[in-house]
Amino acid sequence: MRARVLVRLKPGILDVQGASVQRALHGLGFAEVQGLRVGKVLDLELDAPSGDTARRRVEEMCVRLLTNPVIEDYTVELLG
Repeated sequence: MRARVLVRLKPGILDVQGASVQRALHGLGFAEVQGLRVGKVLDLELDAPSGDTARRRVEEMCVRLLTNPVIEDYTVELLG
C-alpha cells in the first residue's frame, strides 16, 4: 500500500521559505507570482492489511513525527 502525505504551514503562519522563493522568482522576471507557499510531500510504502489500517497508521506517524501539529496541517492520500 502506498500513501502520500501533503504537509503545509497552517494559514497565518509566516512562510519564510515561500517568501524567499517568491522574491527570487520576481528577481528572475516572474513578477506575476503574487503568492507562494512551500510545503512538502512524503511518499510512503506500507505493509498494511487494509486501507483503513494504512490511513490510521499514517495519521499516527504524522502526529507523532512527520509533522508539527502546532504550525502545520497535513492531508493523507492512499495511492493503492
